[in-house]
Amino acid sequence: MKYSAGVLLFRRAPEVRVLLGHMGGPLWARKDAGAWSIPKGEYEPETEDSLLAARREFTEELGLPVPDGDWVALGEVRYGSGRGKKQVLVWAVEGDLDPDQVVPGTFEMEWPPRSGRLREFPEIDRAEWFDLTTAQEKLSTGQRPFLRRLAEHLDGARADS
Repeated sequence: MKYSAGVLLFRRAPEVRVLLGHMGGPLWARKDAGAWSIPKGEYEPETEDSLLAARREFTEELGLPVPDGDWVALGEVRYGSGRGKKQVLVWAVEGDLDPDQVVPGTFEMEWPPRSGRLREFPEIDRAEWFDLTTAQEKLSTGQRPFLRRLAEHLDGARADS
């Protein structure tokens, strides 16, 4: 199983919005629904702290540091099957970031398939803020529970104040 950690950046005004990244590369270029992701990446849970890994991966994917704030653990979700099985742990933090300032990290893959040519692509090709309803449609299916958990946390925080 692979392990990933990520950061779900959110802001509240005028309504709750979350920052998502559209997955880069030719396999996602013409897709929208289900083709967006929480900035995240792989880590080794035996040797690495999940929050530190989440912060590192956010910076690697977006090219910007994570805004400081109060961290909220949104727990983990498991999805996929076989060798593609993944456990994702996400932390949320309130903050702001200009998507136009994003300078994404890159990855290499053989493209076109079986061509023998390695090409470099951005990990994400753009980032945008979405309200929770729109984010539910955009986000890859396995990551959608994190939106519900964030909403529940924010509802609980409002009830406590």
